[in-house]
This record gives sequence, structure tokens and C-alpha cells, in this order.
Amino acid sequence: MTWRLSTQDPEFEAQFTRFLAAPRDGDRDVSGTVEEIITAVRRDGDAALLSQTRKLDRWPATAESLAVSAEMRREARRQVDSETYQALELAATRIRAFHEVQRPQDHQQDDGLGLKSGWRWRAVEAAGLYVPGGTAAYPSSVLMNAIPARVAGVERLVMVMPSPDGQLNPLALCAAELAGVDELYRVGGAQAIAALAYGTETIAPVDVIVGPGNAYVATAKRLVFGQVGIDMVAGPSEILLLADAANDPAWLAADLLAQAEHDPAAQSILMSDSAPLMRAVEAALAEQLATLPRREIAGASWQQHGAMIELASLDEAPTLIDRIAPEHLHIATQEPQALFEAVRNAGSVFLGALTPEPLGDYLAGPNHVLPTNRAARYASGLGVLNFMKRTSVLEASRKGIAALGPAAMALASAEGLDAHARALALRLEGLQSLASSDQSKNKNR
Repeated sequence: MTWRLSTQDPEFEAQFTRFLAAPRDGDRDVSGTVEEIITAVRRDGDAALLSQTRKLDRWPATAESLAVSAEMRREARRQVDSETYQALELAATRIRAFHEVQRPQDHQQDDGLGLKSGWRWRAVEAAGLYVPGGTAAYPSSVLMNAIPARVAGVERLVMVMPSPDGQLNPLALCAAELAGVDELYRVGGAQAIAALAYGTETIAPVDVIVGPGNAYVATAKRLVFGQVGIDMVAGPSEILLLADAANDPAWLAADLLAQAEHDPAAQSILMSDSAPLMRAVEAALAEQLATLPRREIAGASWQQHGAMIELASLDEAPTLIDRIAPEHLHIATQEPQALFEAVRNAGSVFLGALTPEPLGDYLAGPNHVLPTNRAARYASGLGVLNFMKRTSVLEASRKGIAALGPAAMALASAEGLDAHARALALRLEGLQSLASSDQSKNKNR
């Protein structure tokens, strides 16, 4: 049953707490099965990878047929009409431009005491990109995963995508070509994550794995973290709509359903200070749902996880939003910027009634791979920094070690780390010897 809450209800706090804690289908534990798959791929390499692919994707995979060939990519391009391909090119251009400005700068400073310090940024050598596959694959996810990696300077981009019944989405292959993917393999699920992390005879390992997937993929990413870096462990999609009475109910209903149609475990939330608007939105939602091709999925999402939260005032919204920490936040009010400034926790924010979340999903520029399950409290969406690492740099002169060495020795001694102190003391003694030698030379001149 759709959640219906009101901040004016004396029981609101208890109800809201239960709402935040309510489990969703995407939270199911599949770790035992995933651990077995990862162990098999680590032990048996291609043999385990192929066995899982034949069983789950239902096609006669061989080591030779796992890789998507250049000819397959060319054939995919021939299958995509010009209008759609041009839209994909526009999306790639805009996503690349948005992420270009995220590249961090190296830095060096001199503290005036004889120490130079700073940091240097470098891209990881290889990145693995997981893209949900089959005929329903999302080419937008290919662009969102691959383009930030290429902008970061990653040398080797490896994409994995399942191909149920041997089928691949031609547009997804075109997106991989546009984004500069180097290697593309027809494999998915936990076995693909294991192959990227540990390598097989066919797929060489990578340094970072990114991209959304089902519960098996998310669990596999969690389990291989440490062997490789990951972007996040993503769950079902979410949106929170904050709206005032000036909105068109049909627009808001469409926005809620746009998220609900992803998955029965997706969550759509409407928050408003207008009870009449909320009733109108719910009526419009029921009307639109009746004709929606994915109405069974969207209907299950809305009934099981949807929520209507009535506010006494819009001023109550920021605190509640921060507690929910939604993946997507759409502020459809007359003064959205002011409310946005008061919000701390959200994966991606859409300001104004004319900025629907699907605009960001495809080609506006910001990345649509975002933290879910309240992770926006501490995490960010996918970006260039997910593919880069920062190395700090320190260089001490004679003046610098002489000025700071004694204090460092004192701290090392206080911690009982005598070798640390000795490493400093020997250099300070060496400097004293050099200073004495220099004085002797000057006297003899």
C-alpha cells in the first residue's frame, strides 16, 4: 500500500521512521550465491565464466565469441536510424563537456621553512564498465560510465554486458563506440564482475569497476571491493518530488511513473504543502498508469514503495529531504533555488517544473549513476574522480629537515617508534656534520 504521511499527524515521526526503515525488494541477500560464483571464476577462469553465461544468458558462449568484434560494432551502426544516432551523438557531446570541467589540477606549495608539498592526480590504468544488457540495455548508461573514464585519462576501458539469448542492443554498441570503449565482452552478472576483478584467460583484470546492475551485480561489487575500487553499491532507483500548488498534476504524475517504471523495487515520493494537488496527482497517476506499457512494474513500485507526504509548510521539506537523502530530487516550486540551498543530501537535483529528471537521464550532462538507499548522505554520483587517484608529494631541503625534524622526532619517540626517530636523527646529525665541515672550509680559506 502506498505510504500516506502528514507532518500534522501526531504520529508522523514514528510513521516517518518506519517509512525510512522499510525494506525494498532490492535489499534481498544473495551473497551466498555470489560468493560461489566469484570463487568459481577465480579458480576456473574462462571455464566458469562460460558455464555461467551459457546457463543464465542461454547462448552457446565460447572464449572466442565472448568479445564483441569490430564487425559486430559496424553492423550495430547499420541497424540504428540516423535520428536516434544523432541524439546519441548529442548526448555524448554534452556528457563529455560536463565532465571535462571535473578534471582536478595538480598542486605544489612552498611553506617557507624549506619544505615543498602538494599532490598529483593520475588516472587508473584500466577501468571495467558494467552495463545491464539484452535488448533492453540502456545506451545512456554506456555513455555515463565510459565518458568520465575517458575524460580522466584511463588507458584501457573494458565494458561487460550480458546478452540474453545471444542478443545485444545495437544502440548500446554504438554508444560504446562513441565513448571510446576499447574492449567489449558479452558477459554479465556476478561472473562478469569477478572476471573484471580477478581476470580470466580472455579478460584481463582492471583497477576500478563502475556501473549499475541487479542484486547479484551489486553484491559482487561489494565482495570484490579491495581487490579493485568500485564506484558504489547501487540499489533500486528513487525520486523525491517537492511540489507546490502551482504545478500541473499530470506532469508530476508522469515524473513519478518515470521512476516507478524502472523496477518494482523503485521508489517515487511526492512531498507537497497542497493536499488538493496531491489528490489530483494521484488521480492523474492512476489514469496514466492504465495506458503505460510497463504498468505492471510501475504499479507494483507505486503500491509497494510509493509515498505521499503532506507538509504544513514547504519550510519543513529540507530537513525531511536530508533524512531521506534521495537519489533524485526534483524541486518543482516557484522558488526552487532557495529550497535547494537548504538541502544537504541528494544525489542529483532538478530545479523547476520545466526540468524533469529524464532530461538528466539522457543528455543534459550530469551523470545519472547516483547513490541510492540514502547513500547520498555520504556519497556522490559517478564522475571523473572515480577513475583517478591522488598522490601526495613532499620534498625537504636542508633548511626544512632542520626546522621540522626535531618536532617529528619528538612525536616519533612519544609513540615509541624508535626507528622512525632514528631516521630523522641520522639526517639531523648528518646536517650538523656538513655544517661543521663547511665552517672548517671557510676558516681555512
